[in-house]
Amino acid sequence: MTQLTAPAVRKHELERAEARGAIYRLAAVVLGYPLEETWEALADGRLQAAFNGAWQTLSGEPWPTFNASASSEDLQVGYMATFVHGKRGKPRVPLVASAYDSLIGGQTPGAYMLNVQAFYTHFGLTAAVEDEGHKDQPDHLLAMLEFCALLCHLESQALENGRDAAPYRRAQRDFLVRYLRPLLQAIRAGYARENQHGLDANLAHLVKVLPDWTHTQQQALEIQVGPSPEEGARKAGPELASQPMWD
Repeated sequence: MTQLTAPAVRKHELERAEARGAIYRLAAVVLGYPLEETWEALADGRLQAAFNGAWQTLSGEPWPTFNASASSEDLQVGYMATFVHGKRGKPRVPLVASAYDSLIGGQTPGAYMLNVQAFYTHFGLTAAVEDEGHKDQPDHLLAMLEFCALLCHLESQALENGRDAAPYRRAQRDFLVRYLRPLLQAIRAGYARENQHGLDANLAHLVKVLPDWTHTQQQALEIQVGPSPEEGARKAGPELASQPMWD
């Protein structure tokens, strides 16, 4: 077996960090409110092709092909029926973590969101603006995906400039364990019960595979920077979570 040189290892790690970031960004686009441009990119295969390149880099397997919704309107109807509308004004499958009692673990939704926001603040991520659709919702799936994409970008910058990438890897690892993976698992379980409302097949596939994919990424990060903290540390209050634990 050929042993890679240090520059080759760094190049390999950079390619994987960029691929991870691409999947987070693409997932945020696909799982955001569907615009006409989103449907067009699904209908002509551009989004699937973008997923395929990044997915193959990380897994060696192709991204599967699914037919897109017949129209932009159909894409929107399926999305709204699944993620926005529901009984008594509550979404059938919420995209915010604080909507799931099992995730907030006895905390108030406000305290839970403060813990999530502590991650964002530490890395200089500001609150979403109003037209991004999740203003003041740090526990929204899109905000979490975008944050992970930012961490991958910071990791890539460190690798490109010969700096230590470990702080950004530890932050990714911890954020996956504490927040993103549990939310993705809750969304997948919710969708398994509410999968009859016309959600586009491409979005449905993403909902199904992201929990396991993020688990694989967590395991890869743990190989690089060690295991995640103990459960007690994961549930730390905002005053502890805001400390610079990744520096």
